[in-house]
Amino acid sequence: MVPTLKHGDVLLVRWNATVRPNDLVVARFNDLADRWVVKRAHHPEPGGWHVRSDNAFAEGDSRQHGTAEVLARVLFVWPADSRGFRRLLPKGL
Repeated sequence: MVPTLKHGDVLLVRWNATVRPNDLVVARFNDLADRWVVKRAHHPEPGGWHVRSDNAFAEGDSRQHGTAEVLARVLFVWPADSRGFRRLLPKGL
């Protein structure tokens, strides 16, 4: 999800939240059931959502994997370089 998200960013999510187009979401594809992804909700489809990556060169969105089940909506992103907040997290996060 670069440039929107960078390695080390912390996400605050709401599980089972109402999703609207253009929301950042945590989703799961049927063919990758053991993996969660963070993508942008594009539009609803029968059985789930069509989700896209913000990086035009990245693969791994609904164009390759089909409809996604949305698990949560991202409410807030704390950037990895926000030093004050990162000091409050346990090491390794």
